[in-house]
Amino acid sequence: MAKIVLAYSGGLDTSIIIPWLKENYGYEVIAMAADLGQGEELAPLNEKALKTGASKIYIEDVKREFVEDYIFPTLKAGAIYEGKYLLGTSMARPLIAKKLVEIARKEGAEAVAHGATGKGNDQVRFELSVKALAPDLKIVAPWREWEIRSREDAIDYATARGIPVPVSKDRPYSMDRNLWHLSHEGAELEDPWNEPSPDVLLLICPPEQAPDKPAYVELEFEQGIPVKVDGAALDPVALIEKLNEIAGANGVGIVDMVENRLVGMKSRGIYETPGGTVLFLAHRELELLTLDRATLHFKEMVAARYAELVYDGMWFAPLREALDAFVDSTQRRVSGTVKMKLYKGNCTPAGAKSPYSLYDQELSTFGREEVYNQRDAEGFINLFGLPLKVRALMEEKAGLR
Repeated sequence: MAKIVLAYSGGLDTSIIIPWLKENYGYEVIAMAADLGQGEELAPLNEKALKTGASKIYIEDVKREFVEDYIFPTLKAGAIYEGKYLLGTSMARPLIAKKLVEIARKEGAEAVAHGATGKGNDQVRFELSVKALAPDLKIVAPWREWEIRSREDAIDYATARGIPVPVSKDRPYSMDRNLWHLSHEGAELEDPWNEPSPDVLLLICPPEQAPDKPAYVELEFEQGIPVKVDGAALDPVALIEKLNEIAGANGVGIVDMVENRLVGMKSRGIYETPGGTVLFLAHRELELLTLDRATLHFKEMVAARYAELVYDGMWFAPLREALDAFVDSTQRRVSGTVKMKLYKGNCTPAGAKSPYSLYDQELSTFGREEVYNQRDAEGFINLFGLPLKVRALMEEKAGLR
């Protein structure tokens, strides 16, 4: 019997894909779940996968790899899709695909499968990654083949086969959780006019219910990578977990956005990214202190392109790897400490310092100083404005003004 390895989450879609693959393809189905920090969601997967027809299941602990090889490069790049989305799902998919390929090779499988829909971005992210890593493997995408057309249809399919699913018709949200974020889509959230109810949030306290006193957190970075929280050195996974706890308790990290999907439509999602929000804002504040103007501004353009590449599933593309080389060179002196103030959903800088700071108080002070000759500015302005002056004189001579 030919083997297929399924990217398995235990959610609605992948729960019904196991019997569907057996019924329609005759495959031996091997489930593979990546532990990206979902927490308690992983506990029932082993029993559940086997009960629904999988011959075996691998649960791969990839949390540290996720942080070091995917989250931190994206953080250093400053990549945020369309100015709001911190790419929590986008970064995870290529890592899941990488592990999918590894298990397929180990098991001698001829194909891999995923539960992404034909309307979404994840199908692209999974399949581009597989093509980049193992172009010979077949890819099966049930959502593009079967007759199931809605979440309700999928629930009915599961119910008919006695498969328990963590979704009900009363709360039919599509959710994706990992160490970095938790996303919510579907149901009443599909109407952008509907404000999400507070009970949608699972990681973050609604800002209105957050403490009435602000919380302060100090983050220390080394070459663009966070290494300490409030003076305590933490491993990468523990650091993000700690910040998720602090930021979540203070209502920080809620993103409500209508985004442009790669496949051509817009979608509305609610993202909870508590620790990640604090890290991005703190890292940005440190760059403002340590990067020169030309590098900072060019890096902003790189960040936008980097975010698009990650969002579009091009993690293993040569361009992203080349941009990493540029980003790493900019981060050599992005080291120092940033103090952030968290208060009822807001996250603002409250101080920053670095041994590589380009800020010179003696130069920029409004007080008396002896290091800057203000008369020098006149010559600079004359030269900088010369093209404007020449154009204005020409227009006067030509009678254009």
